[in-house]
Amino acid sequence: MVFEHEIPKGSRLYFGKAAKAKRALENKICTILDNSGFEEIVTPNFSYSQHQSIANEKKLIKFSDEQNEQVSLRADSTLDVVRIISKRLGRTTDHKKWFYVQPIFTYPSNEEYQIGCEWIKHDNISDIMNLTADILKALEIEPVFQISNINIPKLVASELNISIDLFKNGEIAALFKLNCDWLNELIKVKNISDLEAVIKIVPATIKTELEILLNKANEVDYSNKVIAPLYYGSLKYYNGVYYRVISDNLTICKGGMYSSEGMCSLGFALYTDSLLKILED
Repeated sequence: MVFEHEIPKGSRLYFGKAAKAKRALENKICTILDNSGFEEIVTPNFSYSQHQSIANEKKLIKFSDEQNEQVSLRADSTLDVVRIISKRLGRTTDHKKWFYVQPIFTYPSNEEYQIGCEWIKHDNISDIMNLTADILKALEIEPVFQISNINIPKLVASELNISIDLFKNGEIAALFKLNCDWLNELIKVKNISDLEAVIKIVPATIKTELEILLNKANEVDYSNKVIAPLYYGSLKYYNGVYYRVISDNLTICKGGMYSSEGMCSLGFALYTDSLLKILED
């Protein structure tokens, strides 16, 4: 029996001091984004294109519109923001820097509050990484800032003729069993010096993307950086250097570079609920 006062598992409830802390956090981060030239946008909760963002479509909450076209509750904001700006609002604004404060929804009844931004037609990923670092410093926290390059596991899979699923599923033991010396060293990379060393021994087909990762990681002004060249994330649209910010088992932020509507853009999403837990501790 479900009582009327119950809330679904995975949904969020804030009240009193918690609601006040959430509002204060959002205001603080929004002020930083506003001062950095970003303008706010609020997009619909419903979307026709979420399957293009989320690797596991089973996480989408789907239904049909009045014409029996499939609609999903928003599970990610990035591509919708870019398409709305470029296609729907393109004639009314040429602004390229946007932020949003809104939740995402995944099956069966999970909701997560996010504060995110998109920098349309911009391709220097270190700019958005440093903006993220500035926000973390303003909040006076120093979680792990993990930097990766989605092209590296793809190239390694091609070079060794192995399935990309080994990287998607994080099957490190299976990768070590290949007994490939340069791959074993690549798996062990954790910092800038490790990355510099492994670049000298990898095949030429992989070296360029590793050098891109090295250059961009060097441009990030943040002390607690970790380099993870073989990490493969769950969002489908990242196509170059990307990153996540983590503390213990909590993901605080995900961001990176991607192409949408023929444009290279950058963006990140801060996970408000995780940030509040960390700040509370």
